[in-house]
Amino acid sequence: MRRLVVPLALVALLGVDAAPASARQPANPWLTRRVLNIAHQGGEDEFPSNTLYAFRKAIRGGADMLELDVGVTSDDQIIVMHDTSVDRTTNGNGLVSEKTLQEIQGLDAGYWFTPDGSDHYTHDRQPGRYPFRGVATGERRPPRGFEAADFRVPTLRSVLQAFPRTPVNIEIKGRTKEEDPSEYVRNAEVLARELSGVNRDDLIVVSFQQPAVDHFHELQPAIGVAPGVTGVAGWALNGSPPAPGTVAFQLPITYKFGDSLVDVTTPDTVARTHRGGYAVHTWFGDADIDGARTWRKLVDWCVDGIMTSHPVQLERTLKAHRPPKGCAPG
Repeated sequence: MRRLVVPLALVALLGVDAAPASARQPANPWLTRRVLNIAHQGGEDEFPSNTLYAFRKAIRGGADMLELDVGVTSDDQIIVMHDTSVDRTTNGNGLVSEKTLQEIQGLDAGYWFTPDGSDHYTHDRQPGRYPFRGVATGERRPPRGFEAADFRVPTLRSVLQAFPRTPVNIEIKGRTKEEDPSEYVRNAEVLARELSGVNRDDLIVVSFQQPAVDHFHELQPAIGVAPGVTGVAGWALNGSPPAPGTVAFQLPITYKFGDSLVDVTTPDTVARTHRGGYAVHTWFGDADIDGARTWRKLVDWCVDGIMTSHPVQLERTLKAHRPPKGCAPG
């Protein structure tokens, strides 16, 4: 596989100087924090994905911020789940968009989580290898300090209520097999309505679909956003300002493009993004290793946040490996 560092649409902020002065974000609060330990899906390799149990354990283990995914049920309720269907992580089956909130919350969100192996949601283990199976439904006693509800599919509202002082990154998903972009936009509208009464400055809303990001910002301009794929590409290729309200660029470390592996996050990428007035939060592509060696490299490159499926392990690395003095953005 060839490895490239090139300006490429849809994948990177590479080879382009800082954004025009009019696009700069003065006093961006996301540039004044330490390297954020961002628990991706609550740390889905350490705890059951996108559950209150995972979020509580991740924060207790040192995470600074929660990353979660939201979708819309058939009765227009915002629930927290990564996938289009409930099949992979719960004891149910079918699309999120075809189920009511009551049906969703009757499921066991810890049903298929196992701490064993590299695939923590495999369906081929013996029943005893799934330690949280049955907690949500009352068939098994919850761990000390937790309750059955911590293992059900949560609503976004319940997460924000449970973590009123914890920054949260909210990704808008589509919820059909076809992943119709118009559905992302509709879900952005439902999310904006859900957040209409929320007075917080520690939320970031993002989606791969730029129209969803744009529509959300139109409806909730006070909440920071991160660009989608086309928003990143436009700023990368011609320096055009990203969408209004942008506070951070959330980038993979690498991206597979055909038979080539493109370096997306590099020291130059981070420096240029900082000069534009934006934070850099990284996530792990298919070819990236979510582990200590990569985390130390990202810290040395001055990223502002690392989205990890191992927040407890990442915290140990962040305590031992500090950013270089030259990492102050600006």
